[in-house]
Amino acid sequence: MRLAATVDARLHAVVRDRLVDLTDVLGVAGAGAGGPLLAFLERGGTLADLTSLGLDGLPGRPLAGARLAAPIARPGKVIGAPVNYLDHQAEMSEQKTIAEYGVFLKANSSVIGPGEAIRLPYTDVRTDQEGELAVVVGRTASRVDAADALDHVLGYAPVLDITVRSTEDRSTRKSFDTFTPFGPWITTADEAGDPGDLELRCWVGGELRQRVATKELLFDVAELVAYTSHVMTLHPGDVIATGTPAGVGPITAGQRVVVEIDRLGRLDVPVTADGAIPYGRRPGAR
Repeated sequence: MRLAATVDARLHAVVRDRLVDLTDVLGVAGAGAGGPLLAFLERGGTLADLTSLGLDGLPGRPLAGARLAAPIARPGKVIGAPVNYLDHQAEMSEQKTIAEYGVFLKANSSVIGPGEAIRLPYTDVRTDQEGELAVVVGRTASRVDAADALDHVLGYAPVLDITVRSTEDRSTRKSFDTFTPFGPWITTADEAGDPGDLELRCWVGGELRQRVATKELLFDVAELVAYTSHVMTLHPGDVIATGTPAGVGPITAGQRVVVEIDRLGRLDVPVTADGAIPYGRRPGAR
């Protein structure tokens, strides 16, 4: 099943070229800021509940022209994995990986959906794209073993981890509003298949910058979920960005950034410099 949210806070299954509305049958109308899917998960809804739904007879509409939102508008946590592909480690001339760095947190307020614009914060500091595979937690996970970790996954989606190349710590540089485009939908684990058998591609302004097989992850999805769950309890709806491959580079206003992953869909967002300021004029600058 592919699960998509629309900007009117409705939850849908994407069935070929149509959206089938699940909002009322799941009782998640009027959900809070996290959106209807998060509301469903927080009250104990499971992947099995979703896949057992009978979709015949539910209301629907064409996918074309629908305004999609991030499938989870405000996850409880957005967790990032630094230096998790060997080629990116070489690109950065980096000696360390997750094993030494650990994971980091991004502000959940940085999440946006398909078609929403990445806003560059500064006029004179480089901002980069990082195309990644996102893992969406479906069941609470605390100190789980890698052998059991995938049982706690709801599904997967394309995500972008946008990063300012400034002097602040990693979480600050990656937490600006609009810096986590996410979507266009979540493909549930049963439909996505092996998360280590996907290909990721990322374009900036029509140029293919990143292309990698997820089998090249240093910490694969199961290891990453297990590792993270030994640091912090993972709750339903939390999102883990699994790391980016080589090909990271600057983005500029007027470009479009696209990340596409086999079987998971295509996320397409524009870039704007509206509201950007010189780095030296940021609050607190000396």
